[in-house]
Amino acid sequence: MSPRTFTLASRASELAQIQTNIVVAGLEALHPPSTESSPRFATSFMSTAGDRNQSQALYLLGGKALWTKDLEVAMKDGSVDMLVHSFKDVPTVLPEGCVIGAILERENPVDSLVVKAGKPWKSLEELPAGSVVGTSSVRRVAQLRRNFPELKFLDVRGNLNTRMAKLDAEDGPYAALILAKSGMVRLGKGDRLTTDLGPPTLYHAVSQGALAVEIRSDDVEAMELCKQLTHRQTEWSCLAERACLRVLEGGCSVPVGVSTQLDDAGELKITGCVTSLDGGLHVEHTLKEKITGTEDAEAVGARLAKILIDNGAGKILADINKDRERRIGEAEAKEAVVQA
Repeated sequence: MSPRTFTLASRASELAQIQTNIVVAGLEALHPPSTESSPRFATSFMSTAGDRNQSQALYLLGGKALWTKDLEVAMKDGSVDMLVHSFKDVPTVLPEGCVIGAILERENPVDSLVVKAGKPWKSLEELPAGSVVGTSSVRRVAQLRRNFPELKFLDVRGNLNTRMAKLDAEDGPYAALILAKSGMVRLGKGDRLTTDLGPPTLYHAVSQGALAVEIRSDDVEAMELCKQLTHRQTEWSCLAERACLRVLEGGCSVPVGVSTQLDDAGELKITGCVTSLDGGLHVEHTLKEKITGTEDAEAVGARLAKILIDNGAGKILADINKDRERRIGEAEAKEAVVQA
């Protein structure tokens, strides 16, 4: 019987293809293709709803399933076997029949500043008052408004290459962008990073910097392969962060920031924060506990979320949901007028 070929699928962007090839390389290192009995690995790339809708702000589009649902349909019908995701784009609750099989070692999860080509600025502090900073993340905008009220923030959509082109366009509005360092490094554009924006200036997104492999829950062979790729410290850290977000009921457009460290002795230190859209309200808390596995990690993350809610995050999130519903209603009313 010939060895099985596993098809790994992801989005069609250059970064998604690079990330998929990182996973393939990891699998082939464990199971060299020169060995006759080794499984084989193929790739497939497709456009998702999040790629196709480039006009609306992510905040109004309704969550992370935009990046995953089309891929999951292909996996469930057997067209592909594994899905490679930026873990921060994966909903905290997966569809029935789907599980995360592997979580690879995390790149640096920090956000970074990237300034327009040819400009001398090295930090947010150096940007002239009124400068426009591009980001599609309400988390970044909410946190940065606290300390940089003189800056303006403008939505910027598209893959990383598209966003960089918008930044560098001579007639473009952007003085700088805020981007995940990990994506820029994987794309080979690390030389464009101006400065890192770590805590307390900016807490990163849940699971940022990590790659995850999603599989069918009944695919035993895929599960065995994925187990060999999982990096324990990244897994425990990301599961703690995702449990916190799950309890807060946040999607990719909710301003929840985190920072996590896990030492070799199993001591987990996790900070979570929730910030109002105008930056006026900010709730932050840190837990430090010894953990021994994924269940412990998730329990710590859930406990952190409950503390944040009790300390005022619940009201912030309720206000954000009201704001989103109002803006969606306004957008739908405008659309109705255009179609009439």
